[in-house]
Amino acid sequence: MILGIQYIKDSVGFLPFLILLASGLIILMGSAVSGFGDKGRYGSGVALIGSVLALLSLYVLYGLKRNVLFNGMLIIDKFSIFLVATLLIATIVVILISRNAIAKEGAEINEYYVLLLFSSAGMILMVQSINLIMVFLALEIFSLAVYVLVGITKQKKISTEASLKYLLLGAFSAAFFLYGLTYIYGATGTLDLQKITNLVAAGEITNRFYLLFGGTLVLFGLAFKIAIVPFHMWTPDVYEGAPTPITAYMAVGVKAAALAVFLRIFGHTLLKISINWHTLFWVLAVITMSVGNICALRQDSVKRMLAYSSIAHAGYIFVAVVAGSNYGYGGILFYLLVYTFMNLGAFGVVIYVENLLGLKDDYDSFKGFGFRKPIIGLCMVIFLCSLMGLPPTGGFIAKFVVFSSAVKAGYIWLVVIAVINSAIAAYYYLRLIITIYTRAEETNTVEDRPIEGSIYNSIGLIISLIGTLILGIIPYGVLQLAMRAVSL
Repeated sequence: MILGIQYIKDSVGFLPFLILLASGLIILMGSAVSGFGDKGRYGSGVALIGSVLALLSLYVLYGLKRNVLFNGMLIIDKFSIFLVATLLIATIVVILISRNAIAKEGAEINEYYVLLLFSSAGMILMVQSINLIMVFLALEIFSLAVYVLVGITKQKKISTEASLKYLLLGAFSAAFFLYGLTYIYGATGTLDLQKITNLVAAGEITNRFYLLFGGTLVLFGLAFKIAIVPFHMWTPDVYEGAPTPITAYMAVGVKAAALAVFLRIFGHTLLKISINWHTLFWVLAVITMSVGNICALRQDSVKRMLAYSSIAHAGYIFVAVVAGSNYGYGGILFYLLVYTFMNLGAFGVVIYVENLLGLKDDYDSFKGFGFRKPIIGLCMVIFLCSLMGLPPTGGFIAKFVVFSSAVKAGYIWLVVIAVINSAIAAYYYLRLIITIYTRAEETNTVEDRPIEGSIYNSIGLIISLIGTLILGIIPYGVLQLAMRAVSL
């Protein structure tokens, strides 16, 4: 009886997860009711309301003290709350930019929103997990939903191919992760991250090689989700084949959830098990940002360019991982929030061009876009400037914090390489900006007309634009929240 009451109290600690789960079940059951599934109107509404309520529920959790739930499986702390807020903001914006696009893609609309909510719930569970078994379960919950979302437009061969490719490689990475857990358990006798941390600090590890090898396998599994080179090969093909809203969601949500677990394990628990972690992360940061930027230079598809750009940004984030300080880890959280706004905004404009104007996602489709749609064209320019790291956008502050953390830690050459890579990235971002303000030939233009359903996409773009600019002009408050959140 007492245990049951305790579990009920603990349930308050993952209220956002429960709200998203309940919202998904309401849509799922309501789909059987006549009229409920008409054009996905109610499904998107329930998904949006559920996501907003889940975000508001964080206000209740933020006032609570750090608390371990369900016998050490989950935790409420400022670190998880900050990242859950980031994931929920991403979910809300994706729902908005999906409203018209998914209908035109020919997908099962209500099923789409159910899977989106379930994947978000899995990511939230992963962020709050402090037991590696719970991490693996959460990883599989959201991964299975994302596999289906990638291929939800079944009539498109490229979408089905992308889904199958992501499924096979995702299963392969999950096997690495699970196999790594067996070695960690063999070395420590537990999968509780706090207990492993205490054993490492006390020097009571029975087999350091097992722990190091297991940690390396876990790193491989997480590197696949973050899209770290050389585990990035799936990214451009899957991003191109998936519906554009899901591409945007994967670029933000999957990366944030995986990085949360990565920081708990390698930024805290296993940090002192080997002096070689920082060297390994240094190499990964350099090759990831370099490969991402060089490959992005050659793309004619804006979606593929943004896919390789997301790989490069993973490399920038790893610059702060190398620094290994709370300042750097706080910078990572802030970077993820800024990246959520600017990346979803950029993909929102791509969705506008693809699904609302009926054009392709290549550079030619953006010719003259700034003249035909001046407001949305200007939004795209701001998002691209933020991705470049130019003031007064949030991207500038995010890069400044991440790079300065590495400078403070003495990694000057790493920062020099990162700055050079940022200059390389400026080329393909500026190329698109120039294209947007290049007069198009008459054969490449489309008739201007009112576009049904564009209001939802516009709201998503407005949220992304406000977030991008606010975090660049007055970042101090949110940056302080991020810094206070990294006491793992």
